[in-house]
Amino acid sequence: MARNQSLLPSLLVLASFLFHPSLAVIRDDFTDLPRLAYDFVIVGGGTAGSVLASRLTEDPDFNVLLIEAGPSHEGVLESQVPGLTFALQQTQYDWNFNTVPQIGLNNRTDRLPRGRMLGGSSSINGLFYTRGSSDDYDRWAAITGDSGWSWSNILPYLLKVSPSLESESQPGLRLVRIEREMEPSDGRSRYHRKVFEASQELGGEFAYDVDMNDGTPLGFGWLQSTINNGERSSAATGYLDATVLARPNLHVLVNNRVVKLAERKQPGSNTPAFQTVHFQTGGSPSGRLHRVTAKKEVILAAGAYGSPQLLMLSGIGDSTELQNIGIEPKVKLPSVGKNLTEHVQFSMMFSLGINDTVDPFLNQTFLMESMQEWFDHRTGYMTNLGINSVIWHRLPEDWPHWSQFEDPTGGINSPHIELVVMGGGIYPTPGPNLIVSPVLASPRSRGFMTLNSTSPYASPLIDPAMLTHPFDILALRESVRSVLKFVGASTWDEYNLTLLPPFAGLTTDEEIYETLRNVVTHVDASIMVGFFPG
Repeated sequence: MARNQSLLPSLLVLASFLFHPSLAVIRDDFTDLPRLAYDFVIVGGGTAGSVLASRLTEDPDFNVLLIEAGPSHEGVLESQVPGLTFALQQTQYDWNFNTVPQIGLNNRTDRLPRGRMLGGSSSINGLFYTRGSSDDYDRWAAITGDSGWSWSNILPYLLKVSPSLESESQPGLRLVRIEREMEPSDGRSRYHRKVFEASQELGGEFAYDVDMNDGTPLGFGWLQSTINNGERSSAATGYLDATVLARPNLHVLVNNRVVKLAERKQPGSNTPAFQTVHFQTGGSPSGRLHRVTAKKEVILAAGAYGSPQLLMLSGIGDSTELQNIGIEPKVKLPSVGKNLTEHVQFSMMFSLGINDTVDPFLNQTFLMESMQEWFDHRTGYMTNLGINSVIWHRLPEDWPHWSQFEDPTGGINSPHIELVVMGGGIYPTPGPNLIVSPVLASPRSRGFMTLNSTSPYASPLIDPAMLTHPFDILALRESVRSVLKFVGASTWDEYNLTLLPPFAGLTTDEEIYETLRNVVTHVDASIMVGFFPG
């Protein structure tokens, strides 16, 4: 899903002459740090870890050590420039995980990009900012028995993030803002207008929602992005800025791999306390091994795959699985690594049947000029991905398959399907195209991950079990109908829209099911919260 990769070397050469990263207080050698007794040790400097480090050290009485396996985000141009986002995948900044062969995908494997740098996946992701449905948060509160997860209680914290996001204060002006900022040569402004006109014409599940982030996201809306002043806004840039890094009670260690959490005996208690962290400098098996003990807590924030992997390596998980691989169980917790969920997606591409293009990124001269504009002014094409609109909708109430399934969503405000609408930009295409990518927002398939080895440097076995539940494939089939309905609006009549392979020419459900199994791609969670029988 990268832009024209052949142009990236030229862009990065230009960047080497123009980009001057800041120098912050971030270390990669534990022996260089001043000696402190740490109250908290945070494992993982990603989306959660960066925020926790910032918040905890607001109290000057708390000393915090943040340990990140990957490098710093500073000076990583591909992370800073929104238009270069997908150039980070399959690099040193990506954990480069892969699934095991997926039965539901005709035994294909799939790549699972995850950020391996400060900021974690917020430093390499697609920049979308969607809060979700209020019903989903309220369901979390009900399942966990903790009202703190409810929409009303979470919203104040979500609003704290808002100042660093685009157009939060006036979401109703999103269309006007987009069109005003697009240059005359920008074919995407025309595409945005057409998408909006299709929404106005069709109404219903495509009706315009002035603010999809108010807890009721259903319908068509303008996408908010984690972009601030033309640059990516990540957990690292937002919460580990120079002011935070200068705090004497915060130490940030990069390029150090945590390999185990060690049990610490508590006098007078039979409950194990894992307050010691083992980690290696350089993030390799040959690196020097260090240990550090937290006075209060070790906070594990190593991501959807890293956290369960470390728990299992430390003897926390399913006892039988741990014993089978040669690890002594310390805590019996069979839910670790289970309930793995993947919101699969695919794309349908339509030729617009015109001679000009909505994707000038195919032009190397234009790309270089756009990169220069970004360096000079933080404006222009490189400040976004060209993806500005999404449609959230529920399966029809008269969907013929409802008799077979319970509704998997949190309630009537929660979507089953997301349609991401784009006109070039992400995909290098030979001509002007409209792309609509359905995403399964409420999958029923559940998988797992487990250890592949007792070595922390061996990638775990990851099985999201994509499309193994019949609901998922049937819901995706319905999403194909939704896409065809959307492009059937009369506002598209000025184009000669033609569906391109692999969906072109398919006439039966069986053909569509088979094609879906061959093309879907794209994990959400693997450590359950709350209490469940068994």
